[in-house]
Amino acid sequence: MTIEPLSEESLAPFTRLTLELWPECRYEEEYLNAEKLLRSPQDAVFLGKAPEGEYAAFIQLSLRHDHVEGTQSSPVGYIEGIYVRPAWRKSGLARRLVETGEQWCREQGCTEMASDAELGNTESHAFHQRMGYEEVNRVVCYRKGL
Repeated sequence: MTIEPLSEESLAPFTRLTLELWPECRYEEEYLNAEKLLRSPQDAVFLGKAPEGEYAAFIQLSLRHDHVEGTQSSPVGYIEGIYVRPAWRKSGLARRLVETGEQWCREQGCTEMASDAELGNTESHAFHQRMGYEEVNRVVCYRKGL
């Protein structure tokens, strides 16, 4: 398994992977988002590619300059999303993606990383803890239509 940055050639496979993680999204919109990520100096995407050429995983990162809960610096490297296809889970691929992402963030001047997970996503909570991340807060968001 190799790790490579997002490229013009991997836009479509990356978009398909994002729809596996976020199935409520639309392909066309996510493809346009991927094109923006490719050209953004504030964002990075790295993909895991199997020897036979199949893309099996990704990590999407951003540099956040606004306040990030539990951090003391700016910018903060932020894991916006990480996904590994089921057949490749427990292979160490996710750890390699996180390490690659953390290195990219260090190269951008970050001294801290952050991420988030839905309150009920206990699998993601356990993953973050295995990667060395500590929980800093829990929040429930509300809205009201007017």
